[in-house]
Amino acid sequence: MDEQDREAIAEAVREAEGQTAGEIVVMIDRAAASYRMVPVAMALTLSLLVPWPLLAMTETSAPRIFLIQLVCAVLLLASLLWYGRGGRFVPGFVKRRRAHDVALREFTARGLSRTRQRTGVLLYVAIQERYAEIIADSGIDGRVEQAVWDGIVESVVLAGREDRLREGIVTAVRAIGAVLANHAPRSPDDVDELPNNVVIL
Repeated sequence: MDEQDREAIAEAVREAEGQTAGEIVVMIDRAAASYRMVPVAMALTLSLLVPWPLLAMTETSAPRIFLIQLVCAVLLLASLLWYGRGGRFVPGFVKRRRAHDVALREFTARGLSRTRQRTGVLLYVAIQERYAEIIADSGIDGRVEQAVWDGIVESVVLAGREDRLREGIVTAVRAIGAVLANHAPRSPDDVDELPNNVVIL
């Protein structure tokens, strides 16, 4: 996201919040987790298998076997860390769970649960995980069917796959604003409680 992308999204948030008492926060996370421990564990586990064929089929000394095992561990670690970057070895459901946990944590940390009418909505997008989620506070969540949020999320994920993330997020913000305007219309004394800027993690 460059400065123009962030400003376009922030402007969409300002426009959407102009019709509602709700607060919208857009958060873009490059990666919900590093997932480095998975390739590390794989490399170390595989290196434990190295001595067994050497012990069974050769008369190599113990110090030499240890050295071979150490070299294999380093090579495996380097190659698996490179190939497994971005969580390639991590199952999709684990990555989605990590991203969901980050979204819940950030929802609270960003003050979305402390708005005056409890109508805060977080649009969380995790790039590496190809994951998006909408979390709404109690003042709005019970009034909106989950299928509505799911439809907005699907459009963001699809736009990300097609390299149209900015457009997808702007469209999603407008859709969230329309939902909020329907269920929590703007009141005359409404104030903007949270920043409109895109949060980049």
